[in-house]
Amino acid sequence: MGEKSRRLIFFLREYFFPSGCALCDTALITVQEAWYGLCENCRTTIEKQWAEDHLSAGGFCALCGRPLISEHERCLPCRCSNAKAFEQVTVLFPYTGKYRRLLKAYKFGKNLALGNFFAEKIRNALGEVERHSPDAVIVPVPPRSGKIRKTGWDQVEYLVTLLEKGPGTVKKVSRCLRRLPSKVQKELNRAERKTNLQGRIMLKGTAPKTAILVDDVITTGSTLDVCTAVLKEGGAEKVYGLCLFYN
Repeated sequence: MGEKSRRLIFFLREYFFPSGCALCDTALITVQEAWYGLCENCRTTIEKQWAEDHLSAGGFCALCGRPLISEHERCLPCRCSNAKAFEQVTVLFPYTGKYRRLLKAYKFGKNLALGNFFAEKIRNALGEVERHSPDAVIVPVPPRSGKIRKTGWDQVEYLVTLLEKGPGTVKKVSRCLRRLPSKVQKELNRAERKTNLQGRIMLKGTAPKTAILVDDVITTGSTLDVCTAVLKEGGAEKVYGLCLFYN
């Protein structure tokens, strides 16, 4: 099914079963609004704010991708923490304000239209990595064991599926990681996050030589670090990260 047909399906679903804008609850009256799950005003405001935030930033951390304030090359947390296994992470939005409400509506409210909005932003960001590493393969960070059975879906896997279906060159995906039972990372403190996933991420199949790990939120980078270590132990040479939000 092409994107034009899928856009029409989203529009018809919104027409018969309206959910409204994910931020302001305004009715979504155009195909484009229904496709993104956001009214034109809210989407324009978010994109304008994102552009302004990026222009005002003093650069971005060469490791975790967060905006730099007065630091040079690396942010203070990355300077003070242990070395990470991954090369670099690209992050899109801060986990604050309206952005946080977007993730909540998508992840916990299962607002699939917002997945189209996020997938488009990820696809744009992937272009930079793929220019340097055209053979890079997308690897979704695996969900915790039993999550899909419990909630019916995984927000990261859904985004990766949209990337595969959408326009552009994003066709190289490897679901080569799986996660054994472990505690939920967001419920742990910084020290506990570092050890929670040790030995809990496994490689199934072959690791790509260059991988782009995709996840929704980066806090300490522990999840990406463990996934990277497993991929490199399996033969990967370079591993990058791409996350929607930084906390």
